[in-house]
Amino acid sequence: MSTSRVLPGAEPLSHVGTTDVGVLVLHGFTGNPISMRGVSDAMVAAGHSVEMPLLPGHGTTIDDMLDTTWADWTAEVAAAHGRLAERSDRIVVMGLSMGGALTLWSGFELGDIVGLACINPVTMTSPEVVEMISDLVADGTEIAPAISGDIADPDANENGYDGTPLRAALSMMTDGLAPMSGRYGELTMPLLLITSRQDHTAEPANSEHLAAAYGGEVEHVWLERSYHVATLDYDADDINRRAVEFVARVSAG
Repeated sequence: MSTSRVLPGAEPLSHVGTTDVGVLVLHGFTGNPISMRGVSDAMVAAGHSVEMPLLPGHGTTIDDMLDTTWADWTAEVAAAHGRLAERSDRIVVMGLSMGGALTLWSGFELGDIVGLACINPVTMTSPEVVEMISDLVADGTEIAPAISGDIADPDANENGYDGTPLRAALSMMTDGLAPMSGRYGELTMPLLLITSRQDHTAEPANSEHLAAAYGGEVEHVWLERSYHVATLDYDADDINRRAVEFVARVSAG
């Protein structure tokens, strides 16, 4: 476990609500809970229990992330889900970017989930990208240029890492995305899918693939003003409102 200090604002959240609904909130690759703080605050204000974990290797220093893998992140997600299940009868999972991929993984692997919400998720990869990253890693390259901070609003800051750990990225693709990418039709709980038309990190094709393959009801919302980290961008308030409305709808009854 890392002993590095957590960046200000990147702290995890565990909140006991007044309803029997729990919301699991997941940040993205090289990011931290700062990017999802508005979403979690909206869920707290709605009275729900919330778990927003800090994924292993994130929110401290990039060195802490070099050796982390998809298995580390899913283990933390499962642990947070377990804490939430102790005080919630119905659970909704929502995530940004890789957090969206972990949201979909939760739908496959975890219980009591009545809805999923994905914001600019990564849902697929390509053999060419995997080969390129594998070659870089084989040549000894550990860190590539950063992918964090894709935000249209110049006053917003994700405070993500200033580089991309390549072995960790490879694990996300080969251990996480590849086994799931052909299985989305098995998921049948309602899905809220929010996609930025201009995304320089996860192309909208990721969302289109998910929407086309998904096995249940899909509410697909397109954003015109925000980039990848839309939860901190010009459409943040609309995202938070839609997320609260979605949780209310899928958890009713």
